[in-house]
Amino acid sequence: MGVWIVAGAAFREAVRKKMVWMALVTGAAFLILFGLGMRFQTKSMARAPSLIRGQVPNALLMVGLYAVDLLTMVMTVLASSDALSGEIASGAIHAVATKPIRRSELLLGKWLGYVGMMSAYLAIMLGGVTVIAYAASGATALHLASGAALIWLESLLMLNVTLLCGTAFSTLTNGVIVLGLFGMAFLGGWVEQVGALTRSVHAVDVGVIASLIMPSESLWRRAAYDMQSPVVGALRLSPFSNASVPSHTMIGYAAVYLAVALALALRYFGQRDL
Repeated sequence: MGVWIVAGAAFREAVRKKMVWMALVTGAAFLILFGLGMRFQTKSMARAPSLIRGQVPNALLMVGLYAVDLLTMVMTVLASSDALSGEIASGAIHAVATKPIRRSELLLGKWLGYVGMMSAYLAIMLGGVTVIAYAASGATALHLASGAALIWLESLLMLNVTLLCGTAFSTLTNGVIVLGLFGMAFLGGWVEQVGALTRSVHAVDVGVIASLIMPSESLWRRAAYDMQSPVVGALRLSPFSNASVPSHTMIGYAAVYLAVALALALRYFGQRDL
């Protein structure tokens, strides 16, 4: 019961933050821009060959989904970076930690609250991009359910790592560390893709090492592989090449990684002197 009480409070707290509302406003602006771009591009391709005319909207849809992935990850980190560290620094944590609620219940409650917040945001943005793309051009993502599940798993990964860092570092340091790891994984993923296209073994190794340190980009690239048209991937009409696709083993590694991050967060938070 304590977990659900804290989860409800954490969800309401997240919703009250101006940053979450600004994320929704900027997300709405993105959907409008995406819809206009998709509409104008579809009209301009009216006389193009049927093969290109059918695949370009799908490529644009993948770019839109990539933007949704980035927005969700950044929003998740920024919204939850002070979930623990901010309350510890201000002393507000004592108002809850001194009550008959175990620290594990407190952390898990906050975790559930933020999971609900980022899941709702992801559903709104993914649904918006998907509906707009279909209405404007008839383009649909293949295996949307599995792709959405992988993006959701990526957001869980970012949330768990943020909570883990929040048990030891200040809010600002926490955000810098987690976004830095996310940026490193982002760069490593692109290095791996380019290395696979140019047959550079060492470049691919760099990308693999980056994925082992932070597997967030691997989850997105696997989601992109599942959702994009095989023709788009083969013709390289989108920036997400099929040359280097994360394996199911890497996806399993990411799942274990996020579970371990949450377990460590529970352990360190339980032992920390508040």
